[in-house]
Amino acid sequence: MRLKKLIDCVGENYVGCNQRDWDREITCLSIDSRQTENNALFFCLCGSCFDGHDYAATAVKNGAVAIVCQRELPIDVPQILVKNTRKALSFISSRFYGEANEHLSIVAVTGTNGKTTTAHVLAAILQSAGYKTGIIGTLGAKYAGKEVVCDLTTPDPIQLHKIFADMFLNGVQWVVMEVSAHALYYYKTEGIAFKACIFTNLSQDHLDFFLDLDAYKAAKKRLFFDSDNGVAILNGDDETGRKWGNERLQMKEFADKTFFYGLQEPADAFAVVTDESLSGSHCVFNVNDEICRAELSLTGKHNIYNALAAATCAITLGIDVVSVEKGLAALRGVRGRLERVANYRGADIFVDFAHTPDGLEKSLTALKKYCKGRLFCLFGCGGNRDKGKRALMGKIAAKNADFSVLTSDNPRYEDPLDILTEIEKGYRSVSKKYVIVSDRERAIEYALGCLHKGDVLLVAGKGGERYQEIMGIKYDFDDNDIIEKWIKKGNRSGSI
Repeated sequence: MRLKKLIDCVGENYVGCNQRDWDREITCLSIDSRQTENNALFFCLCGSCFDGHDYAATAVKNGAVAIVCQRELPIDVPQILVKNTRKALSFISSRFYGEANEHLSIVAVTGTNGKTTTAHVLAAILQSAGYKTGIIGTLGAKYAGKEVVCDLTTPDPIQLHKIFADMFLNGVQWVVMEVSAHALYYYKTEGIAFKACIFTNLSQDHLDFFLDLDAYKAAKKRLFFDSDNGVAILNGDDETGRKWGNERLQMKEFADKTFFYGLQEPADAFAVVTDESLSGSHCVFNVNDEICRAELSLTGKHNIYNALAAATCAITLGIDVVSVEKGLAALRGVRGRLERVANYRGADIFVDFAHTPDGLEKSLTALKKYCKGRLFCLFGCGGNRDKGKRALMGKIAAKNADFSVLTSDNPRYEDPLDILTEIEKGYRSVSKKYVIVSDRERAIEYALGCLHKGDVLLVAGKGGERYQEIMGIKYDFDDNDIIEKWIKKGNRSGSI
């Protein structure tokens, strides 16, 4: 694609160009100087630990024929000056891949917890309604029988728009995507007009990056005050969701596009729970006076919220109630999201992504309600991330579980024992019923060996991840595989 055609879409973000060499052919986009190819357009992105302007010369040496930057550089190639290179990256990525996002109906799901489950429930509903549907999120991108690995919850714009383009070519009509706070902060979804935006909840997370909760909130809030977006579906039982919704109701451009869902406060959509168990829930949803019977194979009250959010969004967008009911019943579970993976010796084993204080508490509370024996919890905390939540999660596990196995998560560049010491401080302030086994595989084996009939084990923190990150290297590791492999051996037992 010609450079001029790409520059045309930058709009008000455009400042100028040091050369009028518009006819250069651009065959690829790059944000990594090391992976730049011939005829590439290189973007000088500014991050918390790096400045892409420092690597522009290397990118040109490796094949870049033009660069997008925020300041002029002593390099003899066309330089497109913009106010914000990240915004430019989003718009230019869309143009480069044929603006496929404009031909797709896209729904955004954001919140601290519940994004993945809510997205999968909504995708199941849309599929039941007969639409060819794609999904993008923490578990990767899935559409038209394809699976694409994504390193981030919300892919960077180049990969994101490449996926959109392939979805469009494969006949996808609707896309449900998770949108993280980081993605909003870095303008990854700039220029995408969402048909709907769903807010699940907000609690402490990512404070290593955002430093305080207000900054974290501010990043997510952007999504709900963009006039290009359609309806907003907000959790009215969440303080932040209620506040944003009330703000929208006072604004003419948003008032008739704002809908609350919840189980406690008055809302446009609410649920009456008729039956709950470890296997799921039976509910009656009332969405804007449309009655929907929900049979959910999802455990816990928090998953009723997730399903209600998805159903509210679908019905608000015009999906018929029958399709909503079929979609809710069709989804048998979501990988690594309070997923019931096995029954061993009469004990139920769940794997969950819970990696925040709120997430861990909700999952333990859900399981404790129906646990007939002892409730075991195995978890750790990620390295080089929000350290303030470690002791909090320790306390939560101690209050809710009968016994816990504290272990490694993704230690990254930290010593696992240092992380475990911080978790232990919180745990010991409440209970001494725990053991530390830093090796996660050994820890899982230990926990499994303790189980008896009626017990429940929650293996938390990593969910559907298929790796463990240690010192910058991602090693193959899957909680589900470890559990399955150990159960097949089948004859060892531990004790506490």
